[in-house]
Amino acid sequence: MLFLVPTPIGNRGDMTPRAIEVLNQCSLILAEDTRVSKPFLKTYGVEKDFQSFHANNEHQQTPRIIEKLQSGVAIAMVTDAGTPGISDPAFLLVRECRQHKIEVQALPGATAFVPALVSSGLPCDRFFFQGFLPQKKGRQTQCIWLAQLPCTVVLYESPHRLLKCIDELILHFGGERQASFAKEISKFFEKHFNGSLEEIKIQLQSEKIVGEWVICLEGVKN
Repeated sequence: MLFLVPTPIGNRGDMTPRAIEVLNQCSLILAEDTRVSKPFLKTYGVEKDFQSFHANNEHQQTPRIIEKLQSGVAIAMVTDAGTPGISDPAFLLVRECRQHKIEVQALPGATAFVPALVSSGLPCDRFFFQGFLPQKKGRQTQCIWLAQLPCTVVLYESPHRLLKCIDELILHFGGERQASFAKEISKFFEKHFNGSLEEIKIQLQSEKIVGEWVICLEGVKN
């Protein structure tokens, strides 16, 4: 069986007892970066064999992992933070598991966009999760398409591209579009910025831009 195990995105108290139990029961843990996961999970008493599994090696590693799973090895997958498969590797391996009739069990747990969305004050009965926009090719086209959606749009953005991103959003969504920007969800310095895109841009000018950001954008009004 393959287990997808969420890990805290900030507050270490968000690691569930069940997640720790599952990790201790597995023979192998696939980690996005073993240098991050190994010492982090050791603090919870999890000391297992680790193997690197990330976007740059998943095509190469997937057939080997499938063979191990077929031989009866229980394997868990973690990312540096959050839920595997949400803007992080997992899809390719899960798809192969399904095709080979290997059971996959995903544990519920931490992911950044859910708390950011439900605390944004924007409608969350319907939403479109984009995750990270394309870095180069197709970025403008995607922005134009997202700006026409009638539901809340959720994006992820890195700190070094955030200010450029808000200028792009103002261009395509309009400066009056209501939004919510959240940084460092569940951490001590968690902070939310709400208002129009133009208002948030002014707020961010005096802000230290650090950590991964979640952006929630109001859908176009019919």
